[in-house]
Amino acid sequence: MIRPLLLLTLFICLSSCNAFKNVPQPTTEFRGFWVATVVNIDWPKHSADNMAKKKADFLKILDFYEDLNFNTAIVQVRTAGDAFYKSNHAPWSRFLTGTEGTPPNSQTSLLEWMINETHQRGMEFHAWLNPYRATFDLKTEILSDDHDYNIHPEWMLKYGKKYYYNPGLPEVQEHMTAIIEEIVTNFDIDGVHYDDYFYPYTIKGEVFNDDISFYNCALPDQDLADWRRSNIDSLIKKSYNVIKDTKPWVQFGVSPFGVWKNKATDPKGSDTKAGQTTYDNLYADPLLWMQNGWLDYIVPQVYWSMNLPVASHEKIVNWWANNTTGTKLYIGNGPYKIRNNSDKAWDNKKELPNQIALARETNEVQGNVFFSAKSLMVENEDVVRILKRKLYKHKVLHPSPILESKPKLTTPTLTAVRSKNQGIELTFRDLESYHFAYIYPEKDNLQTNKKLLEQIFTGGASTFRIKAKKATKKKRVRIVFTDKYGSLSEPIIVHLNQTN
Repeated sequence: MIRPLLLLTLFICLSSCNAFKNVPQPTTEFRGFWVATVVNIDWPKHSADNMAKKKADFLKILDFYEDLNFNTAIVQVRTAGDAFYKSNHAPWSRFLTGTEGTPPNSQTSLLEWMINETHQRGMEFHAWLNPYRATFDLKTEILSDDHDYNIHPEWMLKYGKKYYYNPGLPEVQEHMTAIIEEIVTNFDIDGVHYDDYFYPYTIKGEVFNDDISFYNCALPDQDLADWRRSNIDSLIKKSYNVIKDTKPWVQFGVSPFGVWKNKATDPKGSDTKAGQTTYDNLYADPLLWMQNGWLDYIVPQVYWSMNLPVASHEKIVNWWANNTTGTKLYIGNGPYKIRNNSDKAWDNKKELPNQIALARETNEVQGNVFFSAKSLMVENEDVVRILKRKLYKHKVLHPSPILESKPKLTTPTLTAVRSKNQGIELTFRDLESYHFAYIYPEKDNLQTNKKLLEQIFTGGASTFRIKAKKATKKKRVRIVFTDKYGSLSEPIIVHLNQTN
C-alpha cells in the first residue's frame, strides 16, 4: 500500500512533468531576445574589455539562445545619440569603446561580424535603436564633439536627468530617418526595431519644454497632446517608408509600453491601473500605426506577472490579441524579474513558462521576446530547464513578413553531396536569392513540423554543410529554402548516404 505522503509526492511530480504537455509547439514562431548595450546591461560586459573578450561574450549570448532554439536577436545599436557602427550621423558609443567617438580596435566592422555570427546560427538580426534619448545623464562634458548635443543644441530638451531630441522638430525627424536609411543600406540586417522611449516617461514636477516648437509647428486647433502624438506618428511612418524604399524585405517593429490606455480613461482600454500609459504619457498610438500599415510586427512589453491586480499579464495579452490588426503580434516578457522583484509571483519557476503557454494558447500571438539576454544565462537554471524541455524543445521557422505579394521562388538544383569531417556538404545551383535553409526528417513537412533538425544561413553561397551529429542520424532529409521575403521553395529530398 502506498503511503499518503508518497502518493502526494508522486502526484506533484507527475503534475509538474505534465504542466505544459498540452501546449503544442507551433510550426513557426518568433523567438527573440533583446541584447541591451546601454550602460552595458547585457553586452559588452565592460567597455574596457579587449576586442577578443567582447566577441567571445557576444558569442556566449548567441550560443545560449541557439541551444534554447531561439531564432531572433534584437541588438541595441543606438542607445543615446550614439552608434555601435561607423556612422555619418552619430559618434561611436562609449558603452562600446569606453570613450565616446573613439572607434573600436578592429580592422573589420564589428557590427557586420555580429550580424554574420547571428546568421550563421540560423537566427535573424534586428537592429534596435532608441530614437529620441540624446544622453543617458547630464555629464555632457564626456560627449564627443560629433554628438548632436554639440552640433545641434537647438534640437535638445533637458528633462529630468537626461537630454532628449525634440520630436516636434521636422529636422529631428529627418535626422532619424537618415539614421535608419544608413543602417539599412550598409548592413545585412533582417529588421529595424524601436523600443518604448518616444516622448519620455512623465516625471512628477518636471515640464517637457517644447512650447516654442508647438507654437511654431502645430496645426490650427490642435492641442498639445494630439500634436505630440502626431509627431511620433510621423516618425513611425517615415521610418517604415524609408526601410521599404531601401530594402523592402527588412522588417520594422516596435515594442511599446504594455498598456495602451486604462479602461478608467477610455472604455477601449485594458482592465488595468497602470500609472503611465503609452497613449497618454509617451504620446504613442500603436493602434493607429497598425491601422495604417506602418508596422510589420509589434512587441508590447508585458513585464507583469500573470495575475498582478493592477496590470495582469493575462489580461493585457488578451487585450492586445483583441486589438492588433494587420500586424504580427509578439509578446515581450520580463525574465529579468525572476526572483528579483517585489511581486513574489516571480519567485515561482513556472511564472515565465506559464506566460509562454498563454501566448501559445492565444491564436493572435505568434511569438515572444525576452528582456534581457543575460536574465536566464547565469541564474534560474530550473526555469531554463522547463523552457527547453517543455516549450522550446525543437527549432521552428521564423514567421514570414507580411507582404501583399511575395516573389515566387524557383527550386534550387542539387549538384553535389559530399561527406566531410564536420558533416555533409551540399552544393546547389541557383541559390543566390535564398536566405535560410530549413532541414527536416524526410517524413516531416512544414505542416507537421515536430523536429526541425537545423536552420542554416545560406547567405547566397552555393555550398553549405549539415553538421555531423545531424547528418549521421538521418539517411534522408527534406530541405526547404526561404528568401528574405519569407517565400518558401518546394521541398527537396536529399539522400545523405549517397555521397560523391
